[in-house]
Amino acid sequence: MTDSISKGSAARIVDEIDRARAQEYALLATLLTRSPDAQLLSRIAGLRGDASAIGMAHIALADAARRTDQERAAREFFALFAGLGDVALLPYASHYLAETLYGRPLVRVRETLDGLGIEKIAERTEPEDHAGFLCEIMAGLASGGIAAPDGADRDFFERHLSPWIKRFFIDLERAKSADFYASVGALGHTFIDIEAEAFAPPA
Repeated sequence: MTDSISKGSAARIVDEIDRARAQEYALLATLLTRSPDAQLLSRIAGLRGDASAIGMAHIALADAARRTDQERAAREFFALFAGLGDVALLPYASHYLAETLYGRPLVRVRETLDGLGIEKIAERTEPEDHAGFLCEIMAGLASGGIAAPDGADRDFFERHLSPWIKRFFIDLERAKSADFYASVGALGHTFIDIEAEAFAPPA
């Protein structure tokens, strides 16, 4: 979905935790970019969890996937992200931070992407401050798929996700037209809390 071109940055070491983080971001990126097809819903329905906050969010998402199907998920996605009026959500940093579209937050994202050597492919029509696009970049940074120096994922998170994306996930979780996607919102805000705590400086 993106073209990443290294500008001489050394790839960092990726451990099991980073791979797990990348998988969470990749799942969120996919679900925020398009409605899930039957195959993806089946895979999500097989998620397992535990008593941790993220484990419980996985269990809830799996349950939601078993309650829906491809057609219902597609209608829900359209209502949430392409509908009209107060029902639709605007998953953009510019909307949450500047109360506009194509605002300064988008400019800042583009500047950071340019520094990382990343270009959006022509087929992608959404601006780069879209929540799904930002999660996709975080997946690439966490997995090492985007060559970047140590700490690039922390820097990207703190600059472009931390100021607003939890509020978006909470809005998604509480949206009147959300059913399956309410669980996506719950997973997103739970995971962002974990990321923020992990990136926080030591007390």
